[in-house]
Amino acid sequence: MTGWELVAVCAAGVVAGAINAVVGSGSLITFPTLVALGVDPVVANVSNTVGLVPGSFTAAYGYGAELRGQRDRLMRLGAASALGALAGAILLLFLDPGVFNVVVVALIALACVLVVAQPRLNAWMAARRASPRTHGGAALWLGVLGAGVYGGYFGAAQGVLLIGLLGIFLDDGLQRVNAAKNVLALIVNGVAAVFFFVVADVDWSAAAGVALGAIVGGFLGARLGRRIPAPVLRGVIVCVGIVAIIVLVYG
Repeated sequence: MTGWELVAVCAAGVVAGAINAVVGSGSLITFPTLVALGVDPVVANVSNTVGLVPGSFTAAYGYGAELRGQRDRLMRLGAASALGALAGAILLLFLDPGVFNVVVVALIALACVLVVAQPRLNAWMAARRASPRTHGGAALWLGVLGAGVYGGYFGAAQGVLLIGLLGIFLDDGLQRVNAAKNVLALIVNGVAAVFFFVVADVDWSAAAGVALGAIVGGFLGARLGRRIPAPVLRGVIVCVGIVAIIVLVYG
């Protein structure tokens, strides 16, 4: 990879890291960039996942205030994310990529609907249950497991899926939900990256370029995302989800 190509990858990493911190779908920036520079698509996917881990960490760190009091919840849901990520990473290496295309688009569309309907659905669910659900129950655990499978397999828009799920099943504000999403995405990317490190081919120059940019972008995105009002953040999430669908269908 030439110097200018590395600069381009770093720049894409900055944008992706910021998008991941606020919403998710940063892979829609870095993955096409790597492919356009001549990296094999599967190797690009693997290298992109490895490179985005440091950015996921800085994004989660930037939401430290919103993460207070969520340790037990995240330990429970983090186990689902880890198991799902491992399954998804294995599928990436052994399954025809076309198998997931229709399902992925449907999941992102559903997540966008859930994000928009979250306030009304939360009120409806709260009126029908006797006590608040701090962990979301078995349904959320299974949903996070499924999102982990998708995240380990490809990862673009996994943040949209997670926010949709967490927002519906948890009695919490959108910023705290977004903070939890960043931790779960970090777990997914981290587990998948370790698996890829052991068994897959990684383009380390590409992964390093993405990582350098994502570290900066994750920190900046977290600072910005914490200041966005919930209705605006909800709109950003839906817009990114729609773009993800368009790219996956027509890209």
